[in-house]
Amino acid sequence: MKKIIAILSCFFCTQALYAQIPNGGFETWDTVGTYTVPQSWANLNPLTDTLSVYTCQMGSPGNPGASFLKLTSRTFDTTVAPGIAVCGTMDMTTFQPVSGFACSQRPVSLTGTWQHMIFGTTEGYVYALLTRWNSGTSLRDTVALAHQTFAGMVMSWTNFTIPFTYYSGAVPDSAIVYLSASGSVPKNNDYLWVDNLAFTGTVPTGITGISNYCDFSVYPNPSKGVTTVRFDNKTGKDAEIHVSDLMGRKVWSRNVNSHNGINSMDLDLSGLTSGIYCISLFDGYTLETQKITIAE
Repeated sequence: MKKIIAILSCFFCTQALYAQIPNGGFETWDTVGTYTVPQSWANLNPLTDTLSVYTCQMGSPGNPGASFLKLTSRTFDTTVAPGIAVCGTMDMTTFQPVSGFACSQRPVSLTGTWQHMIFGTTEGYVYALLTRWNSGTSLRDTVALAHQTFAGMVMSWTNFTIPFTYYSGAVPDSAIVYLSASGSVPKNNDYLWVDNLAFTGTVPTGITGISNYCDFSVYPNPSKGVTTVRFDNKTGKDAEIHVSDLMGRKVWSRNVNSHNGINSMDLDLSGLTSGIYCISLFDGYTLETQKITIAE
């Protein structure tokens, strides 16, 4: 995958992305009452302000620039409010993205700089989702997904690159970037600092399936519960299996102790509602995805 991305970068480095991430450098902030928020980024400050608790704050200096985004999970009333931010709009009840921003390009990667620390047992994560409206189904089709959970801790500014996996050769019309300092069980003081977010490179229309894995399949498809995942692991690295809905929300995950060669395992997905999902293999850099239908 690294080789493919390097080749694509060389061939398409002269093609600029015209739709970048709004306020991806976190240089522009608005004052709302007693707190500040980054323009174009939804967060939980309006919800937690009742107790003067803020999960989204401005940090300074930036890397680069004057400021950066500080997301910190904080104790709020009897629970812990996660440090999250969405480039777009967010449902303040479910904490899930509702809409994003216009994007008509096919980037190779999501890049930026970060620091992070997790105090609980679940990991924070970053993802970017590219979609296109399907007038025939009146639904959004997933064009590409870039997703990465945090590995360990990063205590100084570090560059990161998260490659997109393309599910179709279509051109997207919308993008969502979601940042979370915590996983499904947030702990007080989990934090994620982020700056200089950008989409980089260009994947040409029609290109799909960039991955290091081969012979990745899921069956039966459609499935009524137990689904078998089969893949050829060429690196011998342990992997993670994630199941996400078509909005990119992770609904099921498992760490996998895999080995070189063919691996096969059964997943019990009987707890999921019927619909279309994406099953992804992720080894910290390479992401391979297949769609599956869960039937009633």
